[in-house]
Amino acid sequence: MTSRIPRDSRLRLVRPRPLAAAPRAMDQRRSRRPAPRPPEGTPAPAELARMARLGLADAARVARWADTALGPGRDGATADGKATLSDATAERAALDLGLTPDQVRADWDTARLAGLVEVHGDSARPGWRLRAWDRDDSAVLRGWVALFDAWSLAYPEPEGHEPAAVAEVVSAMPQTLTFLQLSAGPVPVEQLLDLLEQRVTELRTARCEVPYGPRPEPSAEPAPADAPLAPLLDWALRALASVGALTYGDGQATLTPLGSWAVWVKLEQICVAAQSPAGNIEQSAEDMLRGCAQLRPNAARAEYRAWLAARTVGGAVAELLAAARGEDALLRGLAFEALRVVGAPAEPDVRAVLDEPTLRPYALLWLAEHDGADPEDAHEVLTREEATWLWVDTAAAVADHGEAPLLVRHLEAAVQPTVPMLLDEVRAVGHPRTVQVLVALAAAHPDPALAKAVRRAAFQVHTGGS
Repeated sequence: MTSRIPRDSRLRLVRPRPLAAAPRAMDQRRSRRPAPRPPEGTPAPAELARMARLGLADAARVARWADTALGPGRDGATADGKATLSDATAERAALDLGLTPDQVRADWDTARLAGLVEVHGDSARPGWRLRAWDRDDSAVLRGWVALFDAWSLAYPEPEGHEPAAVAEVVSAMPQTLTFLQLSAGPVPVEQLLDLLEQRVTELRTARCEVPYGPRPEPSAEPAPADAPLAPLLDWALRALASVGALTYGDGQATLTPLGSWAVWVKLEQICVAAQSPAGNIEQSAEDMLRGCAQLRPNAARAEYRAWLAARTVGGAVAELLAAARGEDALLRGLAFEALRVVGAPAEPDVRAVLDEPTLRPYALLWLAEHDGADPEDAHEVLTREEATWLWVDTAAAVADHGEAPLLVRHLEAAVQPTVPMLLDEVRAVGHPRTVQVLVALAAAHPDPALAKAVRRAAFQVHTGGS
């Protein structure tokens, strides 16, 4: 009996697509929302970027110094050959830049928060934003927004306050900033304090905090209601002023143009999510990812950012990884796309799942891109077996959620040069969805001979034969 299958049925090889390429390719029509416009009077993006560059000039200067002076293999690098900011390094930078060591450390911390440098363990490297700093306004603005998001880390907390109280103020500040943005001008601190107290009370009520036990006798001269929160509001406003989000003095606060724009961006992200069919911002990670599956990449990333903004980073990352562990391969790919939006704070949790076979290929690609690899080349960190497993997992997502022609085109992403080699390695890799993927591929492929070979492979996997 002769076979019509060519002995060297070569696949047309292309660079493997980034993770979740299959979900991205599911180009389904959706209603287009008009591009939002910032409030009247907001400077143009180029002017906003100029302001951001000016505000972050010192941080960028220290980051560039570290890149030039401390890169591995450079003359005068640190003893371990890594870009660490030890005491000796800070003193050296201070001498070279005409600063004090404390100024260097402060600028270094700002550079880290803005993504100009990325620290991994005891080493650091330039962030992609530093590379694009002079030519890409969007990279500059994203860096400033990252610093704006981290305002509570940019300024020392006042001493003598419970961590829970500090956390409440941090959680309540978005509403305060929104009020400042809507006011479009100076707002008295007393008014902001009243708003903050109301919001903190709402947060405590939502947690159903009811005091138990005997209540203390009322004091003859009760402490003023603003005593606990006034110092924390002062700290929050000073911290936001230190990152350039507002000006604070003479008993009032005013958002800067950058601060007003950033608050508008955050509100717009929340509105986008709230207007999505599933109401994504209030959904679980799994439901949010399903709601984003039909969106184009840019719109999906906006949804991820809005969803993340409404949660603590640790809780959001844990929920995304839990969704990735499920049976739906589409959600696995989308979960790691959302983790790309999280960025550096997700790194420890992503590294922690490297021992889980289901998540390992996704985690390896995420870490490679996080470490600076080009997304088109990140697949090189995978072994042949891991790449094959990922091919089957992505094919499962296509089979469940895509169209037949897309599954046929998915063959182009395989690392194997021939169909027989692909089938042999797919059978050996042991993915739980192998049979379903091969059956779907056989049903979709227009070549009868190739479809027959794929069906035979599916049967052999199903029966455990060879």
